[in-house]
Amino acid sequence: MRITGGKLKGRLTRTPYGKMAIRPAMDRMRESIFDIIGPFLEGKSFLDLFSGSGTIAIEAASHGADKVTLCEMDKSKAKTVFENVAMTEEFGVRIKCHFMAVELFLKRCKDSFDYIFLDPPFPYKFRKDLIETIDRRGLLKENGTLLIHFPAEDPLPEETEGLVLKDKRIYGRSIVHFYTTKQKLDKSE
Repeated sequence: MRITGGKLKGRLTRTPYGKMAIRPAMDRMRESIFDIIGPFLEGKSFLDLFSGSGTIAIEAASHGADKVTLCEMDKSKAKTVFENVAMTEEFGVRIKCHFMAVELFLKRCKDSFDYIFLDPPFPYKFRKDLIETIDRRGLLKENGTLLIHFPAEDPLPEETEGLVLKDKRIYGRSIVHFYTTKQKLDKSE
C-alpha cells in the first residue's frame, strides 16, 4: 500500500501475513479521510485501532501527528508492522505499537487522543460498544474526532451520551462516520 500524503507520500508499506485477514483501507477512502483531517493533524495525537499493517497510523504521522499509537490483535503481524512504522522515525515520530484485543486495550488505556480511527473487520458486531467505551472512558479529547469505517448494512447511531455525528462519507458499500465530543453549554449565557 502507498502512503497518500504528507512527509512520506509515495512510500510503500508491506502487508503482513497472519491469522486474521488484512483488509487494507481502500486507497480512495484513506486518501479522502486524510484530505479531510490531514491539515489538522500537526502536533496532534492519533490512535489507530484494528491497525492491520499500520498504514493508517503511518499516514497520520506523515501528515504531522506527533503522538501516534496503534493497536492490532494479531501478534503474528508484529514483525511487519514494526518494519512499516520504522519509516516515521526518519522525522522523529515513534509510533507506539500494542498487540492485543482492542477491547482490552481500551479497558487499559489511560491516554486520550485528538483523533481515533477504528477499522474493525466487517463481520465485527460490537462497533457501537466500542464507540460507547471510548466515550464513557473519555479516550477522545474534547473537540476530538472519532472515525469509524463500517459496512452500510450495519448502521451506527448518530450520537451517544457524549459524542455526536458531525460528518459521514460513503465509499461504495462502506461508510466512515466522523464523531466529535458534544459541547458543554455555557450556563452563563
